[in-house]
Amino acid sequence: MKILVCLKQVPHQDARLDIDGAWIKEDGIKFEINSYDTYALEEALRIKDAGEAEVVVVSIGPDRVTQALRTALGMGADRAIHVKDAEVDGSDSLGLAKVLAAVAKEESPDLVLAGLMADDDNASAVPPMLAELMGVPSATSVMKAEFADGKVTVERELEGGALEVAELPTPCVLAVQTGINQVRYASLKGIMAAKKKPIDAKGAGDLGLAGKVGAGAALAKVEKVYVPPKGDGAEIIEGATGEVVEKLLGKIKELGLL
Repeated sequence: MKILVCLKQVPHQDARLDIDGAWIKEDGIKFEINSYDTYALEEALRIKDAGEAEVVVVSIGPDRVTQALRTALGMGADRAIHVKDAEVDGSDSLGLAKVLAAVAKEESPDLVLAGLMADDDNASAVPPMLAELMGVPSATSVMKAEFADGKVTVERELEGGALEVAELPTPCVLAVQTGINQVRYASLKGIMAAKKKPIDAKGAGDLGLAGKVGAGAALAKVEKVYVPPKGDGAEIIEGATGEVVEKLLGKIKELGLL
């Protein structure tokens, strides 16, 4: 069984972020594996621990992404693919999904795992798009997955804490939720072994995507990132319960919300 795990490197959760137009200033800040993706990786490693499986991790980005891939290899992944090409920079969610789909086409995985969303943009768009491009079924917000006879039964988290059970044939794409497992740390032995594991670098041309991804091909673009302006503050309504309700209804009607 071959499992492809999609990883994204994002700013460290404790990093101080300063805005620079349409994004943040990346100079001088630390980066880490997206928290949701660590759960996807752990799920893949648990499948590997339970039987025979090859775990391949893939990530898109500049040279610094190598650090995230080495961390994944240190945790137990077998090999890594680094899509590193300036032509890919500025890709929107669809462009990133196209890159991952091209990698998946070359690898022919039995299962693709990814985090539900990325900590930096919270889009939750890439995994479903990837599944559509691959022509395979997908499930999001996965809290549990069990494999048997070429199928996977998943429990999906819905609103209000409800769970939905679904059965998917493999290959398929699963976007996992945090809390699906307990993520392990890379051991010293694993970190040392990771230095000898291969990281295969690829560009847009290698994947047949020259001119098809990147900022020029993006359908969605971030125009501006900014801190929301401060409002005038809250108005506190005081008085007896009946008076408060009457005043509140008056305010709602005044704002045209009722």
